[in-house]
Parts: sequence; structure tokens; C-alpha cells
Amino acid sequence: MEQDVLKLVGRRIRGLRKERGMSQELLGEKGGFHYSYIGQIERGEKNISLLNLAKIADALDVGLAQLFSFVDVEEKRTESEADVQEILTTLRGQRPDQVKMVRNVVREILGENDRYRTSPSRE
Repeated sequence: MEQDVLKLVGRRIRGLRKERGMSQELLGEKGGFHYSYIGQIERGEKNISLLNLAKIADALDVGLAQLFSFVDVEEKRTESEADVQEILTTLRGQRPDQVKMVRNVVREILGENDRYRTSPSRE
């Protein structure tokens, strides 16, 4: 069981790193680790501490919980899931007003504007 968790977390870190076009070396630099340590984590060879997981999450620009959002290893991501991930990656780092505008456009396109309507004073 322990080994399975290490491998799942390692694969998740590898997947997030690759989605961002980062090398192990770059992730290591951003997180303050040697690239070989990143490789060991990704292969499930290291039992990483919570503090180091938080540093890696920060270096990947994701929440700590996202490191534990496993997709079944055998399951391939669908094209639409990949598109959603690409949109999320694009939105990270944008100004809050830009993100809000994108949210409103998506709601309008999907016809869900009434469902999420908030009073003007809340926005």
C-alpha cells in the first residue's frame, strides 16, 4: 500500500511537471531540490515529507490537494479533460478581473448564467 501511494503521488507530480513543460532540473531549481531527488520522487522511490510536497506544489503552481488528485493509472485522459487542464493552466497567473471575465463568458456560452447569478454588491 505504501509503495502504491508513493508511486501514485510520483506519477501525479511527473504529469503536472510535464503539463507545464518543465524538466526535472527546472522543477528542482524552483523547489530547492536536486533534479535526481525529483526523479526519485517521480519513480516512487522516496517517501517525501509534507513540507517537501508543499514546496513541489508551490513550484508547480498548484494546490497541495492537486498532488493527490489521482486519475487511475490505466485510464487515459480524454481530449476534453486535457482541454480543461490547458484552460486552467492558462488562467493561472492571470489577474483576478481577467479570470472573472472568463468565468462570465463561459457561463454565458453554456447558458448557466442564471444558475450562478450573484448580486452586484458581491462582485
